Amino acid sequence: MLKRLIPVLLIPAVIGLISCSPEEKKGMVRIEKKDVSWQLMVNDTPFFVKGVVGDSYLDTVKKYGGNSVRTGWKREDLDRISTLGLYALVNLPADAERYGMDYSDTAAVRKQHDSLLEIVKATMDHPAVLMWAIGNELDFIPKVMPFNPKVWDAVNSLARSIHTTDPDHPVMTVIGTSMMKKVADIVERCPELDLLGINTYGDIFTLRDTLDKYGWTKPYILTEWGPSGYWEVQKTPWGAPYEQTGREKLDCYRDKYLKAIANNPEQCLGSYVFYWEGSKQETTHTWFCLFDQKGNKTPMVDLMRSLWNGIPEIQGLPVLDSLQVNNLTAKQPVYITPGREYTAKAFCSPASGTDLSFAWEIRPEAKYAAYAGQGETEPQPLPGLEGKEGPGLQFKAPGEKGAYRLFVYAYNGKGNFSTANLPFYVK
Repeated sequence: MLKRLIPVLLIPAVIGLISCSPEEKKGMVRIEKKDVSWQLMVNDTPFFVKGVVGDSYLDTVKKYGGNSVRTGWKREDLDRISTLGLYALVNLPADAERYGMDYSDTAAVRKQHDSLLEIVKATMDHPAVLMWAIGNELDFIPKVMPFNPKVWDAVNSLARSIHTTDPDHPVMTVIGTSMMKKVADIVERCPELDLLGINTYGDIFTLRDTLDKYGWTKPYILTEWGPSGYWEVQKTPWGAPYEQTGREKLDCYRDKYLKAIANNPEQCLGSYVFYWEGSKQETTHTWFCLFDQKGNKTPMVDLMRSLWNGIPEIQGLPVLDSLQVNNLTAKQPVYITPGREYTAKAFCSPASGTDLSFAWEIRPEAKYAAYAGQGETEPQPLPGLEGKEGPGLQFKAPGEKGAYRLFVYAYNGKGNFSTANLPFYVK
């Protein structure tokens, strides 16, 4: 799901931009095993990853008690992360078969190996570096097609070279949770990996049992986690997935962190929450983002502060519980007629009053992209709902038949908001 990494072929042209200055001190990161538990150590101090995926609002990460960012290898990004006192899980841009890489082509594999190792050599002394991640879901081909298992041989070879070049930072590769029997192949083919990075959503609660089943005994980090994915939820008869409401997302994030991350000290070394940004179109523009484009925070941002620090949650933030059109309850398909008048109502906690304002939008349903929203265009709002600021709405159905979504946003005027949406079909 992480946005696509910079192609390896571009690396030689920019490698000089990431060399570290002599005064930058090298940190030592290692993984220790004590009895049955694994522990990440940074400069001899225990370190549990409280991380985010994203490039924005990093000052908030630091302010709220986070300590790491999953990012690329550009020097300006690492400098900014280091200045804030944060650490970086550095993604090495190994290419995947879904983008045309052939792991049976030994010349191409060697070229990639050498290019990625050059990044390590030029970057390993940067004080922001925490660990290396070789690629992102290298095994995944959309529609869950079989992949070339030689990808793991290439990963293991590069991990071995990284250890020789930089013994002070652990090495992982990042996988998704499709076809988890691949873990058995990784156990066999990738003994050089220190840990595993895993992008997981709905199956986060069964992850540890799955890893046990396929023989993974080393530690892991959740490199991406968040709400229920659009591939996991119920869909309308016309195929539009139901996005969780603000309330459902808040409960979902809390439940996943407490039960699957904080409650697994033996193997889990921490996590990177997805997505610490205000703009990402993937089925909708609100599905994964923890901010909006103006910097307003969803309740999940303050939730992470609570979870990272072990402190009570802030009460009284706006949380949209549900949304109805013509009194139809959640998950009931909404069919409406072109040009006719309809009513909608948003239910929000705390109860709406003068302290909350609302905004409404109707957008056409997006045309879904094949992988992680790449190439997906964000549909723009239809005109006509500007200035509607109450929790109730009278609206006219769009004149053209097709799939749409009704979005509602609740704001408290203090930088906090919540959102929900409901798909409907005009016919």
